[in-house]
Amino acid sequence: MNDYVIVALTLAASLVALIFAAVTAKRVMKFSDGSEKMKKISMSVREGANAYLKRQYAIVLVFFGVMFVVLGVMAILKFLTPYVPFAFLTGGFFSGLSGFIGMKIATSSNAKTANACMDGLNKGLRVAFSAGSVMGFTVVGLGLLDITLWLFLLKFVFKLPDEEVTAAMLTFGMGASSMALFARVGGGIFTKAADVGADLVGKVEAGIPEDDPRNPAVIADNVGDNVGDVAGMGADLYESYVGSVISSLALGIAAYHSFKAMALPLCIAALGVLCSVLGTFFVKTKEGASQKQLLGALSRGTNFSAILIAIIALPLSRFFLAEQWTVYFAVLAGLISGVLIGRSTEYYTSDSYKPTQNLAKTSETGTATVIIGGLSVGMLSTLIPIVIVSACVLVSYIVSGGAESASKGLYGIALAAVGMLSTLGITLATDAYGPVADNAGGIAEMAGLDKSVRERTDALDSLGNTTAATGKGFAIGSAALTALALMASYIDKIETIPGGSEKISNLAINNPVVLIGLFIGACLPFVFAALTMNSVGRAAQSVVKEVRRQFKEITGLMEGKAEADYAKCVDLCTRSSLHEMIVPTIVAVIVPIIVGILLGPSGVVGMLAGATASGFLMAVFMSNSGGAWDNAKKYIEAGNFGGKGSENHKAAVVGDTVGDPFKDTSGPSINILIKLLSMVSIVFAALVVKISLFG
Repeated sequence: MNDYVIVALTLAASLVALIFAAVTAKRVMKFSDGSEKMKKISMSVREGANAYLKRQYAIVLVFFGVMFVVLGVMAILKFLTPYVPFAFLTGGFFSGLSGFIGMKIATSSNAKTANACMDGLNKGLRVAFSAGSVMGFTVVGLGLLDITLWLFLLKFVFKLPDEEVTAAMLTFGMGASSMALFARVGGGIFTKAADVGADLVGKVEAGIPEDDPRNPAVIADNVGDNVGDVAGMGADLYESYVGSVISSLALGIAAYHSFKAMALPLCIAALGVLCSVLGTFFVKTKEGASQKQLLGALSRGTNFSAILIAIIALPLSRFFLAEQWTVYFAVLAGLISGVLIGRSTEYYTSDSYKPTQNLAKTSETGTATVIIGGLSVGMLSTLIPIVIVSACVLVSYIVSGGAESASKGLYGIALAAVGMLSTLGITLATDAYGPVADNAGGIAEMAGLDKSVRERTDALDSLGNTTAATGKGFAIGSAALTALALMASYIDKIETIPGGSEKISNLAINNPVVLIGLFIGACLPFVFAALTMNSVGRAAQSVVKEVRRQFKEITGLMEGKAEADYAKCVDLCTRSSLHEMIVPTIVAVIVPIIVGILLGPSGVVGMLAGATASGFLMAVFMSNSGGAWDNAKKYIEAGNFGGKGSENHKAAVVGDTVGDPFKDTSGPSINILIKLLSMVSIVFAALVVKISLFG
């Protein structure tokens, strides 16, 4: 099988994913939006989300323009190849486009899902899951398309050596990571500022139900679900996906100096698309299903896809790397690790299991014990994922020939990340459907639909919280593997630069430059989390004050005789989140350059190691604490420990409010941070070798 055929197959797979997404979107759009009132509410959410993204992309465009000029100057000075600035732009463009398309279909499907739930739970699940599928397959389709186009241009049109091809392609990973961080941080601040404002004033102070139309922040809350959990998540997982594939291409060339080592991850990713498409047909349930049965319906699809790609990867490994076909077990280790991390997250965050049920029980003694219990659950939940990822790294390194060649072992670790994300199409579909179900519940409440409809949307929403937490665990686990692979790519890149080998010859822990870098890197996720948490706090304060003002000043609002000024809260969240997202993102881009100039390449390696280790743990802790607090609240709302309106419920709402920025802003943003640090380091490697002060 020649090189052209491999590229053609990958391109075909990307087109299959995009065609499947388009067909699914067309099918979803045929469902009814319901009553005029439901259409009006859905339109308000859609307009708010569109307005936010339009303003966000205007700011991001400035950042990308500046970075394009910087990279262009570096290319002129021969620090980079001339293709790098353009690769950076395409990475950012496709990452943003993934989130935008997902958000468009999500905001068009919320009323359709609520209306479908009038006919039954299974129909509601199918509509919401189909909307999520559009997001999932758009991400993998655009990701493979971006990779294939650049591979074709650089290898077959410009005829660059494979080493230069992968070096240039790593740069569009930096563009994707930059866009993802803007989307995750900005969207996360928006959604949690609205959520905190709506919950603290609406549910705790005013004592009105969630998604009550009298709450001025309720539309902003629904808008936030889309710009944060859909647009932000789409951009996030796009960069995870392309990052894992590109790093495996780079390390494959370093290990084997053969295109076959590049072909294997490309084919696994391509066939993973087909397996994911087949898996979507297994997602269905029956009326009156419990949360475990709903979760089982989604698990059937993801498990089928994972098993199928596990079977297919064996002959692929034997075909492309006959002398080292045992790399198959690295792919298998990644697949199994992804499933196990998902199950671990599910155990700690689903209200079907003891940790979350026990957390709900702590509400009997007040808010303080709920907070303590949630922090404890999150901290304890880091143990299993770190053991899983460590085992995956060790197995992947050994079975790929790490004993005879470190570069082969590192290639195996990169393949494990590709294996973990190979079925991202359906995995992301199960994650992205959650915000659609959440919005559907809000529309059902605001439109005054029958109580049974809200019960069905709540069942889907509760499941969505679990799948979202599982998806975040999955993304964080893959980020750790990808970051390790990118770190290896950075070392390999430095060694190819004249004078670089001398500056990276001593990576021992007793080298003070490495040790200082390690401390700085370990500190970065904490500083980043603090910046994003403070941003949510400041943005939420403005929303809380506005909601209180409207309750006080709008006559008849609490009696339901006047309409709240929803647009004011949407505008507040938009302005606050866009202002607050800039500093954390700039920090992530600037710090690796400063560390490199001060401490040299060895200090950068220390920084990347420290950031990967502490960032992985921090991200898991924050995401799982937030997920457990959220589902503990929902467990009480289902009638346990006093039910809605009780003192226990009020304590759980406060816990959920604390957990909101944990799970939807800071936690999921950290996994982007650790990869962006590596990407920026690789892009500026030549500059650091030339002008570093120490090391």
